[in-house]
Amino acid sequence: MAVRLHHGEDDLAESHEINVTPFIDVMLVLLIIFMVAAPLATVDVPVDLPASTAPRQPRPDKPVYLTVKADLGLTLGETSVAREGLAPALQAATGGDKEKRIFLRAAKTVDYGALMEVMNALRAAGYLKVGLVGLESSEAK
Repeated sequence: MAVRLHHGEDDLAESHEINVTPFIDVMLVLLIIFMVAAPLATVDVPVDLPASTAPRQPRPDKPVYLTVKADLGLTLGETSVAREGLAPALQAATGGDKEKRIFLRAAKTVDYGALMEVMNALRAAGYLKVGLVGLESSEAK
């Protein structure tokens, strides 16, 4: 015994309403993307750098120290050096060995831009191995 269910035409009626479900899904995905990306777009981040607790590295027999004093004057070893005469003074101190590490130390009051100028002068003179010197700390702050 077979039953035939027939409710009229086989064609479905056209719906003239907008289906908003995909639109809502897209908007929620965009909302999540912007919620994740907005905190990453901040540029002004305050930085409080910690003190180093790294183990002490072996010291070379005769290290070459370049010091940037608070008045932005340069001292190579114990001798004051003008910025223009830095390259020849480094040549004399290292014996022309450009692979020798230069230990750079600076006073706390020296700003970052002035320190970068000295590092650029070292690079221009051909000395690419630069070690930054700081005070040892037994515990990080």
